[in-house]
Amino acid sequence: MKIVFMGTPDFSVPVLKALAAAHEVVCVYTQPPREAGRGNNLRKTPVHLAAETLGIEVRHPVSLKSAEEQAAFKALNADVAVVAAYGLLLPPAILEAFPKGCLNIHASLLPRWRGAAPIQRAIEAGDKKSGVTIMQMDKGLDTGAMLLKAEVEIDENTTGETLHDALSAAGSELILNALARLDTLPQIAQPEQGVTYAAKLDKAESRLDFRKSAVELERKIRAFCPYPGTYFEYEGERFKVLKARVEDDSENMTYGKLLVHENRLMIICMQGLLEILEIQRQGKKPMPVAELLRGFKFRSGAVINYPQK
Repeated sequence: MKIVFMGTPDFSVPVLKALAAAHEVVCVYTQPPREAGRGNNLRKTPVHLAAETLGIEVRHPVSLKSAEEQAAFKALNADVAVVAAYGLLLPPAILEAFPKGCLNIHASLLPRWRGAAPIQRAIEAGDKKSGVTIMQMDKGLDTGAMLLKAEVEIDENTTGETLHDALSAAGSELILNALARLDTLPQIAQPEQGVTYAAKLDKAESRLDFRKSAVELERKIRAFCPYPGTYFEYEGERFKVLKARVEDDSENMTYGKLLVHENRLMIICMQGLLEILEIQRQGKKPMPVAELLRGFKFRSGAVINYPQK
């Protein structure tokens, strides 16, 4: 099958490689190179780099709205487009350019978690499972008919990184299955019941708010690991929290209060205690809290206040 692949981040790279091994990928569309790093040098996307390695033509238009871009897309004469975290809205002329349409690999069990950040929002919300949905795209936001689904469990050790990798692998396998059965798979409309939206991640969310429960904060720490990360500030310094666990009992309801005992650091939350297990000071490497406490002293009883808006 002749395929145009459209994707941008690391999540999409295994999908591209799987498609290239099984089909003819005639062109890859990705986001344009962006300035990055201290030198503000242009950096190609992970998909761009992977496509070059595979010897596939790469296009990176800023928009697909112009008649010229739409004509160039249609002139590829592919059978289908496969989309995985591309990052641009597809206008109707693109959606309708090929006989078999545009298939999207969405990292959730639709209709739950439509939108930009389904991986992190599923962990943050305490979901017990996530998954991948292969969807026939339409003009709505992740509203198209569903073709196939695959489930992936979420447990107490799941992080944004581990779920990202599991869903990328599941999507790579599921899209090949979908393409092999594309002419016979039923297209199932998404039910209206159960729709939720995964809002785009905002770095302002990264600051831990101890007015929330320890359970909520522990989930956020895992969901936002490695990006955008979570932190608290103590005496003007930012401490990134990489791993934590919940202690249920908390008689003192002064949320944000630090409790330091031997080699343990705990913070009182509105409900429960959050024990910090792995931490990173600004400009330093990540380390277990016990190691940090050998050379840095948190003042037991100090209170971390969340800034008021």
